[in-house]
Amino acid sequence: MSHTFDPDSAQSLEDVERFRYLSRDELVGALDVESTATVADIGSGTGFYTREVAPYVGELYAVDMQDEMHENFAEQEIPSNVELVLSPAASLPFENDQLDGVFTTMTYHELRKTAVEEIGRVLRPGGSLVVADWAKGGEGVRGPSLSERKSVDEATATLEAIGFEVLCARSRPETFFVEAIR
Repeated sequence: MSHTFDPDSAQSLEDVERFRYLSRDELVGALDVESTATVADIGSGTGFYTREVAPYVGELYAVDMQDEMHENFAEQEIPSNVELVLSPAASLPFENDQLDGVFTTMTYHELRKTAVEEIGRVLRPGGSLVVADWAKGGEGVRGPSLSERKSVDEATATLEAIGFEVLCARSRPETFFVEAIR
């Protein structure tokens, strides 16, 4: 990741206003995995979306590179099928092809290409990837500065270059949304 989220601002990640940019149903529907699936949330932060997805999968890894974020997550109940994993996205502690699905919400702008390649390594062939992030063309009312953001075209070009098939890529007023399979 090029930078990290300030843990002192972690409480802002628990704001239900986040559903304005990505609903649980949109995320779970796009992830499109079986109820027994093994999934990872890359850049899980305080677990806002991890907790939303957990009831719909078998095993869920909440991956974040900041222990402070996991500490914030642990202040609330951690679902029984969720395991906290402290790791940078560029060196995930999973076997090749181990995961059925991966999602990253509002953190893709922090990932370098090597981290996206690493996601490809741990995702099984046919596994699904869902990316929702702040768009370069957004207004910048929330999220990172516009200079830190990527466009949907940049994200899809990176994903396609490393072997993902992009099924859906949409620009929205403040965010973009991508569904892909490996």
